[in-house]
Amino acid sequence: MKILVCVKQVPASNETRLDPVTHTIIREGAEAVLNPFDAFAVEEAVRIKSRCGGSVTAISMGIPAAAAMLRRVIAVGADEAILLTDRAFAGADTLATARTLARAVEKAGLPDLILCGRMATDGDTAQVGPMLAENLGIPHVSDVAAIESVDDSVLVARRLTDDGYARVRVRLPALVTVLREINVPRLPSVSGVLRGEACGVTVWDRAALGLDPAETGLKGSATRVVRTMRPDLSVQTVAIGGRPGEQAARLIECLRARKLIETEGRA
Repeated sequence: MKILVCVKQVPASNETRLDPVTHTIIREGAEAVLNPFDAFAVEEAVRIKSRCGGSVTAISMGIPAAAAMLRRVIAVGADEAILLTDRAFAGADTLATARTLARAVEKAGLPDLILCGRMATDGDTAQVGPMLAENLGIPHVSDVAAIESVDDSVLVARRLTDDGYARVRVRLPALVTVLREINVPRLPSVSGVLRGEACGVTVWDRAALGLDPAETGLKGSATRVVRTMRPDLSVQTVAIGGRPGEQAARLIECLRARKLIETEGRA
């Protein structure tokens, strides 16, 4: 069975820098890690390979430094990795990202199964997986809590719904996005780390994928971030003393001063 797992490198902390012009995350020079949700997709891919045989290929779109993250994925059981990196890919929204990934999947050869984490922690959209499936013209199942069985033609999964869990059956090839509860990701072994360091990462740019510049990155995005801001986390404490009636009057005065309630005389 040929399995493809989509992974992403995300900022290691919430202290990220934003480009003042494009309002996108500046990833160069920032500490980054494997997207936590994707770790569960990688683990599930490796488990399926151990049961059914075949191979696992990890694919990611990001800056050149993301190659180190892909080597860690190889260290826990993936067989090979592909990195899509090009300045033309910068600033891509979920649609442009899915379009680029779809072209790479077609170039690599459509696998039997594609696994993705439910969402990326730096975007929280949960859109790329389903969009990728739609671009490839294959079925997809989202929010999967367990893959109960899989063979060369059919996958049976238990997915989370608003009303509980539902068991679904889908023909392969298909794409599945997984939840945290699906498994417990393993840590890389020493031999795995050495294998990851020795393994080469295939790198494809826009030209290698044959993509029009207007289809990728910021130019190919259907959405734009027009404004960003950081929440004001400062706290100002006001101590109110006196008798209960005096405290209540003082509290009302403070709320009116901060326009948290209507001023006196207004409805």
